Amino acid sequence: MTPVLQVKNLHVTYYTDSGRARALDDASLTLQAGEKIGLVGESGSGKSTMALAMMRMIKPPGRVESGQVIVGDTDLMSLDEEGMRNARLSKIAYIPQGAMNSLNPVTRIGSQMDDAIKAHNPKASKSEIQERAMLALESVDLKRSVYRMYAHELSGGMKQRVCIAISILLKPQLIIADEPTSALDVVTQRQVMETIDHIQSQIGCAVILIGHDMGLMAQFVDKVAVMYAGRLVEVSTVREMFTDPKHPYSQALISSLPSLENKGVFQGIPGLAPSLLRLPSGCAFHPRCPQAMDRCKTDRPEPQDLSGGRQIACHLYS
Repeated sequence: MTPVLQVKNLHVTYYTDSGRARALDDASLTLQAGEKIGLVGESGSGKSTMALAMMRMIKPPGRVESGQVIVGDTDLMSLDEEGMRNARLSKIAYIPQGAMNSLNPVTRIGSQMDDAIKAHNPKASKSEIQERAMLALESVDLKRSVYRMYAHELSGGMKQRVCIAISILLKPQLIIADEPTSALDVVTQRQVMETIDHIQSQIGCAVILIGHDMGLMAQFVDKVAVMYAGRLVEVSTVREMFTDPKHPYSQALISSLPSLENKGVFQGIPGLAPSLLRLPSGCAFHPRCPQAMDRCKTDRPEPQDLSGGRQIACHLYS
């Protein structure tokens, strides 16, 4: 079966006064239709950069240096600006991190949804556009009356669901949700995640969920991809990630989660994530790794496939 998403050797660099920062370094990922994958890692590991690169929304001084992002049978990196505008929402959609700031405060919700449909289907009638927008609102458990409201009249959870409704207007093959629950209380978080779940089953798309909340990942995704210093260090099923993480960084992430067995005991990851301007030689994690070998300091580990479709970049398994 042809994957709905193939990211191949994606490189993103930010050119700053202090030097060149490799925010994404040779990232490759595959996703089937109907699958949900969680992208996790510390702040600055490259999660949001990867999402923006796939949407071709990296702004200067950032630049996508090379690589392919193939959705269905279309390489988004080879499209011109007009082609990419048409691909957004119809092939690939993005739910932004801050729904509070992503909706236009002086325009009604309906107008913002109408604009998205008109941009892709200028010949559609007004009534047809309005009906499609209202159906999208209903599919995320919002009333049709929201169509005529402004963003300030909605709660945080309602704004987030409006963003989800906009993302599904044209039934894309892939939805990227960038920390969709970061500013919400736990009850609203669950409602938003259930909405994404419901939408996915409706339109059969693939979902990339970016976040820090490993508990949320455990409940909602099929696979987990762990990022460190701009690289994907491990990709595995969610069950394998929580029961048998392979990469030392994945093990440290899982060990840092609170558990009922060790109440009141919190275990952090020693050291700090490296600056992307001055990455350590060899494996970027070796200064913080309890299992580091001499080889880790000089040779950068390349991603390799383990049994069961797992992928890992670590010398322990080479």
